[in-house]
Amino acid sequence: MLIRISLIVAIVAGLAIAGLNFAKVQKDITALVVDRDHEKSVKETTQRNLAATNKVLIATAKELASTKEQLATTIKEKDDAVAQAEELTKKDAALTEKLKKTEQDRDSARDELAAWKSLGIPIENIKATLASLKTVTENRDAILAENKILNGKIENLKARLADLTDPDYTGPEMPAGLRGKVLVADPKYDFVVLDIGTKQSVVEAGRFLVSRNGKLIAKLKVKSVQPDRSIANVMPGWNLSEIQEGDQVFY
Repeated sequence: MLIRISLIVAIVAGLAIAGLNFAKVQKDITALVVDRDHEKSVKETTQRNLAATNKVLIATAKELASTKEQLATTIKEKDDAVAQAEELTKKDAALTEKLKKTEQDRDSARDELAAWKSLGIPIENIKATLASLKTVTENRDAILAENKILNGKIENLKARLADLTDPDYTGPEMPAGLRGKVLVADPKYDFVVLDIGTKQSVVEAGRFLVSRNGKLIAKLKVKSVQPDRSIANVMPGWNLSEIQEGDQVFY
């Protein structure tokens, strides 16, 4: 009997403990369900916010790309405008200079016309007078050029005569500092061709010293002269070294 009672008590106690454990577990399950539903709600809210954010980011990226494109277009338009402004500035400067020159020519022509009028020459005769003046000027220049050539020939003849008759003659006067170089050298016959002539006032029988690297190597006497060339011979006793093409000559 006692054993039966004890067994019954044990069974009742076990049932009580099982009921308590079930109640606790039920409470924990309820709490877990609540937490799960909360996390699910938070996750859904987060996903909705993330989707909205992605939409904003995509829209912002599109706006940024559009802004960059507009900025590039604006920069190109600015550069084009600057280039056009510089070109216009140059054209304006050129036109201003041209206008200034035109005004100067106009003033000069007006002054010249006034001068002709003051001389009492009719306007219709001015052209013929200018043509006549041009012809006279050309004739004068031709005479001066011919006179210069004749004077050069006379000087050459005087120099040649002096060289033939005066044993102490040291050569005609030529421009101070006159310089040239040897174009051709013939050591066999002791003559050279120089790159200077009558245009540089070289005279027949004129004397030149020849140097190379600052060292005196010979002395020349001009034999004949052309406008841009001269032929000269090495003077006896002055062939200190063989003359070469490119050697410098000076008076």
